[in-house]
Amino acid sequence: MTKRISAICSYLPKARVFADVGCDHGYCTEYMLKNGLCERAYISDISKGSLQKAEKLLSRFIEEGVCIPVCADGLSGINEPCDCVLIAGMGGEEIVRILSTTPLPDRFVLQPMKNAEKVRAFLLSRGASISEDFTFYDGKYYDLIAGDADGGGRQDRYTDFELTFGRGNLKAPSDDFLNMVRTERDKLRARLSHKMSANS
Repeated sequence: MTKRISAICSYLPKARVFADVGCDHGYCTEYMLKNGLCERAYISDISKGSLQKAEKLLSRFIEEGVCIPVCADGLSGINEPCDCVLIAGMGGEEIVRILSTTPLPDRFVLQPMKNAEKVRAFLLSRGASISEDFTFYDGKYYDLIAGDADGGGRQDRYTDFELTFGRGNLKAPSDDFLNMVRTERDKLRARLSHKMSANS
């Protein structure tokens, strides 16, 4: 299991019905079922080929009737409420599109590949509470955002910096986050230096 998959799994809560949207190989669903963290799981992918990879890994659970494969766009093929939804490995705009088509699940774990700030803004606009929001490194930098649909009656307000970088990263910056900032700083300096040289 890669560091990325391990990081995602470590934030998956216990659920009655779990959905893994864009399931790819199905490793996160396997983790949920093997550890008794859900009664039933849906694996969903718009690609039949990708879904077949997960079906192969989870064939025993599918035969037992506790894992249901669905070839569909997002949550559209799942016909019951899911109290925990995982969406990982997609762009932030795609995640927002998928979540816009249905009421927010009770709990969510999201791993946008880009445009994480749009995911944060969308969740807050829907009254959700974000409990985890940080960056980690596994060959490249990833954002992980987890929380609950019900903000507990409070309305979280993020600053522009928190929307851009993630509240967790700013409150308790990890080595991975600091390294990402340094990398982006060095890239910006190199671009500015190149532009100034070209204009001189």
